[in-house]
Amino acid sequence: MGMAAATHWAAAATAMGVLERGGTAFDAAVAAAFVLHVTEPHLNGPGGDMTAVFATADDPTPRVLDGQGPAPAGASAARYRAEGLDRVPGAGALAAAIPGAVDAWLLLLRDHGTWEVGDVLAPAIGYARDGVPAVPRLASTVAAVADLFREHWPTSAALWLPGGRPPRAGEVVRNPAWADALGRLADAARGTDRATRVDAVRTEWAEGFVAEAIAASCRVPHRHASGTHHTGVLTAADTAGYRARFDDAAVGPFRGHRIAKTPAWGQGPTLLAALAVLDGFGDADLDPSTEHGAHLVLETTKLAQADREAWFGDAAGPLSIADLLDPGYVAARRALIGPEASCEVRPGRLGGRDPVLADLALAGDVGVTADGTIGEPTVTLAGETKGDTCHVDVVDRAGNIVSATPSGGWLQSSPAIAELGFALGTRLQMTWLQEGLPSTLTPGRRPRTTLSPTLVLDDEGPVAALGTPGGDQQDQWQLLYLLRTLVGGYDPQQAIDAPALHTTSSPGSFWPRGRVPGGAVVEDRLGDAVIDGLARRGHRVTRSGPWSLGRLSAVGIDRARGLRWAAANPRGMQGYAVGR
Repeated sequence: MGMAAATHWAAAATAMGVLERGGTAFDAAVAAAFVLHVTEPHLNGPGGDMTAVFATADDPTPRVLDGQGPAPAGASAARYRAEGLDRVPGAGALAAAIPGAVDAWLLLLRDHGTWEVGDVLAPAIGYARDGVPAVPRLASTVAAVADLFREHWPTSAALWLPGGRPPRAGEVVRNPAWADALGRLADAARGTDRATRVDAVRTEWAEGFVAEAIAASCRVPHRHASGTHHTGVLTAADTAGYRARFDDAAVGPFRGHRIAKTPAWGQGPTLLAALAVLDGFGDADLDPSTEHGAHLVLETTKLAQADREAWFGDAAGPLSIADLLDPGYVAARRALIGPEASCEVRPGRLGGRDPVLADLALAGDVGVTADGTIGEPTVTLAGETKGDTCHVDVVDRAGNIVSATPSGGWLQSSPAIAELGFALGTRLQMTWLQEGLPSTLTPGRRPRTTLSPTLVLDDEGPVAALGTPGGDQQDQWQLLYLLRTLVGGYDPQQAIDAPALHTTSSPGSFWPRGRVPGGAVVEDRLGDAVIDGLARRGHRVTRSGPWSLGRLSAVGIDRARGLRWAAANPRGMQGYAVGR
């Protein structure tokens, strides 16, 4: 039938159920994605965004599903500065891009799926109406923002504080408003053929009752993460004018494989840049479980992320991936790596142009939290809470394969829209209010998303789809996986289970955009000898616990044995891989 892996067991099981009933990998991924809105509402929601990389059984060419909505027409750096802001807040409707996730999933269903909208929505409707046990992080997230909800966001309090208190872990939570909204969307599927019926639902989402409720919610002033009150700028005209789309993947080589990522309107090519630099080292150098290998990974990532800061974004004249991966440029970047940790942000000169960085004074040393993060997103009004992301991978018997990373629209991102049962996203916090940058907040431009799924291909086609939540860490943890599987000989589950690490030395993509110069976060299982060695090299090391970093999942195709495989993350006891 196929294999599925996801960050929540119900999503993976839903995907498998679709495969068992004859659906394709794309039908399965769409059904799983809508379930994730219900089971992990603290990590993603219908008001958020998503990106995917996929290939079909008929065409192994990797393609990108772009569900990253752009900035509304009323969102500009000048307007936000006039509101007294120096950064886009990490919570509140001013940070909302046009929601892109739902339309993107429906586009994938229309063009590559086989099921009807009502059929793929049915599992999510059931979970929303009948309830699902709250995972521990959902319970702790609601508890962390409970005072904010009570004092400033009454619609969120009504939805997430039933009986006046946060749900406890394991307690059944329901979202009848979203169940009703999904039912209304399914009822809008009218037409003589399936594509027309799917498009009718897309239109209802973008121009009907959902768009009207979103626009009305943005007109209500409310507290933002900045500690000030603002109204949002998202309008019904913004949602009506947006549709998701397909894009060509950015592709780079590594050790006889091709790695497919989102283009440079997202952070995906940082992984390609890092792999290009590391490809110049011998296999023995590239073990992240050694002091030397971990140091190389950290220093290489800093260089790739510095180029991300200077060059990536949805500006006119996009970054050339050919320039980024040019052998001469890569060699010059590789030469910058020394035996000691760098605390600088060092972008290169690309395409004959000098790099321009945002004001790093706005990305000061903010330290790290106990779990090794620096705020994704941060809500300071009632204590700090960590949002995150979800992930799902599916491969079917025919060879269709998809890796998707939905996120945004967390329950703690902005006030819940009462009649819809979800909140708007905060992806605009990844833009800057400084003019002249590739990622300056500009109407109609996509924010530089961190969502970064991956497809791995050999000469015959796809062999693996993988990804992880984690904001700026997504490509860092995937880099470890690729080094361990493509160089170290690990099997997929061993690579996911192995000790993880990442750098926090680059400016964060999330408000308050902080950095820890020379910062390195490591799992204790990396070992005292390696960790102490990194500290001697000048890395500012934070130990995050033994099983704390990354939520990787993966699926793939083993042509030699005629098998499909899947692997999932054990951290948090929530990820799940299934297949037959």
